[in-house]
Amino acid sequence: MAPVVQALALGPMANFVYLVSCPVTRQCVVVDPAWDARAIEAAAAAADLSIVGLVCTHGHFDHINAVDDLLARHDLPVHLMAEEAERVELRNENLVRHRGGDRLRLGSGELELLHTPGHTPGSLTVRLPEAIVTGDTLFVGGCGRCDLVGGDPVVMFDTLQRLCRGLPPETRVFPGHDYGSTPSSRLRDELRSNPYLQHGTLAQFVAHRMAPRKPAS
Repeated sequence: MAPVVQALALGPMANFVYLVSCPVTRQCVVVDPAWDARAIEAAAAAADLSIVGLVCTHGHFDHINAVDDLLARHDLPVHLMAEEAERVELRNENLVRHRGGDRLRLGSGELELLHTPGHTPGSLTVRLPEAIVTGDTLFVGGCGRCDLVGGDPVVMFDTLQRLCRGLPPETRVFPGHDYGSTPSSRLRDELRSNPYLQHGTLAQFVAHRMAPRKPAS
């Protein structure tokens, strides 16, 4: 049976934290554990899930700031890309460093960890049989910033091209933030309407992605 995805909207930055679980064994991993460890634990308990690991799509504080709190009460592996491990201040003994394409066993199934840099050098996307959890790589109607430390719009363009070419159009997209018109989307809909996926050339994408940000009104 395919893993089940449960989204938790937590924190002041419209973050999504995800419980990805095996419906057979009731084991789950927490993707991007942030803001409220107690709420994450409560959601897992309410769904009769046992947390067996944490997965960090990247190391920005708004995606990992509940890790230490969870580790204080649970001895859990923290899965992330090797390129990102050097950029985070987390308990080293819990870190499991991965390369793109590694597979993570979850109960009776497994998850694939895709290396999707651009927002950060070690950004990852979690691939399930019919869905992806994208962190700050791909949003509903957008994509992650490339003007922060470690960001690279050239790399992001290549990542998005590869991601979109390599996945079925029916793939469900679960983003790291609730920034779009819907909490999640289908890849086919993003290919049709996401402005960052409409650029046919690298130059067009870079110009759009790196245009000066408008101040909040």
